[in-house]
Amino acid sequence: MVDESTLDSLGIQQVNDTATLGSLGLKLVGLTQASQSITSSPYLFTSIENAKAFSTSGLTASLNCRLQNGEFSCTNVYQKSPDANPASSQPTPLTATDPISYILVRAKPGEDIQALKQRLEQALPGTLAVTQAEMASRTRSFWVRRTGVGFILGLGATVGVIVGVVIVGQILYSSVSDHMKEFATLKAMGVSDKVVYGIIIRQALWMGLLGYLPSLALCLGLGAWTFQTQGIMILITPLTAAGVLGLTIFMCVGSAMFAIQKITRVDPAIVFKS
Repeated sequence: MVDESTLDSLGIQQVNDTATLGSLGLKLVGLTQASQSITSSPYLFTSIENAKAFSTSGLTASLNCRLQNGEFSCTNVYQKSPDANPASSQPTPLTATDPISYILVRAKPGEDIQALKQRLEQALPGTLAVTQAEMASRTRSFWVRRTGVGFILGLGATVGVIVGVVIVGQILYSSVSDHMKEFATLKAMGVSDKVVYGIIIRQALWMGLLGYLPSLALCLGLGAWTFQTQGIMILITPLTAAGVLGLTIFMCVGSAMFAIQKITRVDPAIVFKS
């Protein structure tokens, strides 16, 4: 089984088509959705026996252990069998020398997950049992903290915030400069600074809202497109959307401070100048 967005990489079009992986043939029996990573090659879902055949076809594995620098380490060594025919390799059961990274365990309904984790770790020394949520958290933490993906995305978001503040600040500053006499007239009429500042802040709020709505629609459309074409889901939850809206409003109101500083120094007497 593969993600439906990765069919082209295998050169197949639909279920029951056949393809070649390495030197072995495979038959597609099902499709998955939203299982493709943005940073890795296509995932294939198959039985352990089939996975072993695909990864070690025509090879025999042996365990090589040695004591080095006071530490005992073991590695798997693969050797090509003289009489092996990769094209006719058949799946074989998993052995103790075969490398494996993760095993999926399905708990019974009502099972105490924490107790199950402890029993698994006691029965299989040297292993770590984690829940689905813990696995997802560990995966996110790895990509964000231990690779360049998190840094690049964070840097892009930071640059976006800075550019947004500068652009909105320039627009509001130009607007205030073009209507300086109107603001001076309000101050000459005795309108309080609070009211004048409120006008600029409302402009900033409208700019943020009118910029946020089409941007959200664009992101939702982009997410639908990436899911349909690449199998990559861009998840925008209501909480995330609300957080981005709050950040956008904060950026725009903060940008309004540049324009407010200009009005603070305006002299109402300019109304009477030609």
